[in-house]
Parts: sequence; structure tokens; C-alpha cells
Amino acid sequence: MSQPAEIVVEQLTKAYGKFLAVDNISFAVPKGMVVGFLGPNGAGKTTTIRMLTCFMPPTSGTARVGGFDVFHDSLKVRKNLGYLPENAPLYLEMRVAEYLHFRGRLRGMDRGSIKKRIDEVTELCWLSDRKRWPISKLSKGYRQRLGIADALLHNPPVLVLDEPTVGLDPSQIRETRKLIANLAGLHTVLLSTHILSEVELVCRKVIIIGRGKILAQGSPEELKQQCAQRGSGARLVLELRGPADQIRTALAALPGIEQARIISDNAVCAVELSGKLDGAMREQIAAMVQQRGWALREMRSAGASLEEFFVQITDPGAAAAA
Repeated sequence: MSQPAEIVVEQLTKAYGKFLAVDNISFAVPKGMVVGFLGPNGAGKTTTIRMLTCFMPPTSGTARVGGFDVFHDSLKVRKNLGYLPENAPLYLEMRVAEYLHFRGRLRGMDRGSIKKRIDEVTELCWLSDRKRWPISKLSKGYRQRLGIADALLHNPPVLVLDEPTVGLDPSQIRETRKLIANLAGLHTVLLSTHILSEVELVCRKVIIIGRGKILAQGSPEELKQQCAQRGSGARLVLELRGPADQIRTALAALPGIEQARIISDNAVCAVELSGKLDGAMREQIAAMVQQRGWALREMRSAGASLEEFFVQITDPGAAAAA
């Protein structure tokens, strides 16, 4: 039985004159799930987010957040939505707790609820020891945490996070990624990011948009399987002892091998193969290597990656060149 959806988009379109920034897209974000929303620059990702967060109206189509229509019930949508833009608009002269109290009052929360929620969200976002700090003294990572704490303050069922780890160092990225993963189940999260490894680690579903249209959607594993089915992405890596040029030439000549590429040539030659790499082909490769007298140290699969699939469907020219 499928989960109910907290975000439902149906035939959503945004036109600027004759230009369609978002062209008749439809998707759903199931309740309690972290879903990645991916797309290259100019794909329509930001325009879609602005419509979902009621910053701009759609030209046509519908979108519902938490059961409320973004066009007809925008105030109710905002009450049920927490939004972290790419650059969180913080008042640097305020202290952390002071800023969160101010934001709570703007949302119509009573003072008792605000105090309780400030304690809860600062603990959740690892800000408890920074509540009295001026925001101007916080690092970039702590400011991002404050932005997430602000989005969580009124305990909304839905969160939209736009590039929450942009500009962070590796340690801060890991901490923010862990925080987002901990939100799953308690909140429905639409996560917009360019970091594909991040998506594979925290998202159960991925939606890819390009040229204003939804190009693909599914779990990371499902999309990687689609990549392999397209005849790209499946790889076989061999490590052998022998002359690299002869190895590459011999392997490339086998029927069914589309490409043989040397990826290292030190004491051991490593070759990456693409093409029809079923069990029969592996047996044929092993027999040929033995016949040539080369020592086969390892033969392993290198599966398709989400990055390969992303490039494949958003920039077919670049994928073909690669």
C-alpha cells in the first residue's frame, strides 16, 4: 500500500511569455520521506520551489502541500511548510534565541510555545550552546543549522531545503546530512541539491528535472538500473600483469566490448570495460587472458552511478562524449 503524499504536483506550469520555465510537471513526495530534487542550472528547479513555497503563482496546473492548494490556500500552505532558501536571510545583529523568538512571533506562535520549541529545535540542530551567541559570530555551518532550526520552529509537516550544504566544509556537510536524515519520518523533506553523493545517502526517492520537464523519478537504485539498461553505466574492471597497450587492444577487439580504457598502468595494469558484460563474456575474457599468459589479479563489477545517470539524461551530448 502506497504512502499518502504530503506534496502533490499535477501538470504544474510556469510561463514567462512564450518561455516555459516549468512545463507541465507532475510528481508526489510521500509522507515522512526525504526526496531529492535535482536538476542542472536553468532546469526549472528553483521556479518549482518558489511555486511550492507560495513565492510565485503557477501559470496553470495545481500543487498541494500538506493537503492545501498553493494558489487558493497559500496562508495554510505556509503554516504547514518550513523553508530554508539557499542563502538563509538571517539578521546578523540578533542573537540565536532572540532571532528564533522573533521568527516565532511572526508566525503567530504564543510565547510559551516559542520558548519550548526554541529549546527543542536548538537541541535537534546542535545549537544549544550557541543560543546566546550573536549570529554574526556564527560560522557558515552554524548559520545553516540556524536556518534549519528556523524552518522547524513551528513544527511543520513539510520541509523544503534548498542547497542546505552549499559552502560548507566536509565536516559541516556530514553533520548537516546527518541532521536531514534524522528528520525522516517526523517530517516530509524535499531536498534540492547538486551533491549527488548526498542524495544517495539521505534520499529514498529522486526527482530529476531538466529543461522545465521531469526527466526521471524513482529510488537511487532504480535510476542506476535505468542507467545500466540504457547500455551505459555497467562496467567491468580488470587488474592484470602484462603490457598495457596489448591488453587494451586485445580486450577492445572482443565482440560485445564497446570500450576498453586503461585507468592505471603501474606495476599492475587496470582496465575498465563497457559493453555486453554477461557471464559468458567474463568467461571469454578470462580464457583469453590465460591464453595470452597475462596474470589476472582481479575482475570486479563497477555498477552504474547516479552521477552517470544524471549526466546521461540532462546532458546527452556530454554523456556521449564521455
